[in-house]
Amino acid sequence: MPSIVEPKLISGNANMPLAKGIARRMTMYRGMNVGLVDARVERFNDQEIFVEVYENVRGEDMFIIQPTSNPANDNLMELLIMSDALRRSSAARITAVIPYFGYARQDRRSKARTPITAKLVSNMIAEAGIERVLTMDLHAAQIQGFFDIPVDNLYASPIFALDILEQFKGDTSDVMIVSPDVGGVARARELAKRINAPLSIVDKRREKPGEIAEMTVIGDVTGKKCIIVDDICDTAGTLCKAAEVLMQHGATEVHSYITHGVLSGPAVERITNSVMKSLVITDSIQATDAVAKAKNIRIVPTAPMFAQAILNIWNGTSVSSLFETETLGPIYEGIL
Repeated sequence: MPSIVEPKLISGNANMPLAKGIARRMTMYRGMNVGLVDARVERFNDQEIFVEVYENVRGEDMFIIQPTSNPANDNLMELLIMSDALRRSSAARITAVIPYFGYARQDRRSKARTPITAKLVSNMIAEAGIERVLTMDLHAAQIQGFFDIPVDNLYASPIFALDILEQFKGDTSDVMIVSPDVGGVARARELAKRINAPLSIVDKRREKPGEIAEMTVIGDVTGKKCIIVDDICDTAGTLCKAAEVLMQHGATEVHSYITHGVLSGPAVERITNSVMKSLVITDSIQATDAVAKAKNIRIVPTAPMFAQAILNIWNGTSVSSLFETETLGPIYEGIL
């Protein structure tokens, strides 16, 4: 047990509703008020970012809640500058809580003369004085190895499993979990095991970048309620096309569970007009008005999981226990 009295939370502008939700859940868990540290994160006229912390943080265990979602560069700089402000104010430890880790899709050199931006960002985070990272569903698990500091990568699949069992009243006999590509099979298999459902794959072939020439369904989805599982949905083109192909192959209905709803450009319109019965995303990225109003998009909260993970990091207990559905069940009781 550390000598620090209580963990302290501070948030940038990326996802204030999630930060406040985490503070509320920690208040419930601790039985005492947990609020966000009073600070201002503003911009000068030339858009330079300025941070001022109004409370004493000397010797405190600080948790910065800041996903690096759109606008990725601004939110990343807010995170780095907040960390620098806390480090220079003698905080004992700084943990970055990054529900959505931006630049994660650039995790390798797929072509000549291209960057590995995920590694660059990890270096910047460590150099800013951050000593630990807490995130969810990294696009590639090996990104954890880009850091020379501890990284706790939570998974949305236990939350999704609870939600699926609730939505289907515990009957998953006609449910089929679907990976939208070969690269996401491990993620889909993990969820399929949790709800005891079979697994199918949609294999796509591209003639040129951004254009899908052909999609093939591996597995029999006839008469099945298909659930597509993925970590990121950006423009939703591939997702909506996969849903159409599944329906053409005999699926009775299609749902999708996506951890990070980037949903840029025409994504919301595509999803609204698609054959998908529902798209479930987490609140790792703050929802736009269009997303919140979409009739077939539903948001599940991550605050209960992040609040418990922060407390576990603070008091030195297991974070991996949150990978288990049995552990999360009581935490999410009455929420999903």
